[in-house]
Amino acid sequence: MSGWADGFTHLSVEPAESGVPAVPVEVAASYRARTRGLLGRDGIEGAMLLTPAGSVHTFGMRFPIDVAYLSRDMRVLAVRTMPPHRLGRPRPAARHVLESAAGTMARWGLREGVRVRIPPVAPG
Repeated sequence: MSGWADGFTHLSVEPAESGVPAVPVEVAASYRARTRGLLGRDGIEGAMLLTPAGSVHTFGMRFPIDVAYLSRDMRVLAVRTMPPHRLGRPRPAARHVLESAAGTMARWGLREGVRVRIPPVAPG
């Protein structure tokens, strides 16, 4: 996917019959938004998509996060839980990184091989 813009959308897990409700997603597509990410926050409702991105860090973070590395076609390559003040391993095949509060991705059924759908941010 290309043409990402900063803003808000939602995530669904495929297949749609998975029973996971749509998850609110904040898209960080600009350099400034990706650099800020979740820094300075005490938590997150839903998730944040960093795009393009192939690695993350949690230096300066206030809470542990789940990190899903996504391929160009939005397939989950790996899911890791990262405590604050860590440097994640770069994933050369990753095109996007999804972040959420620790423990949420397992509840959503996100694991290696699962595909997610994140529609573009609505203009406005």
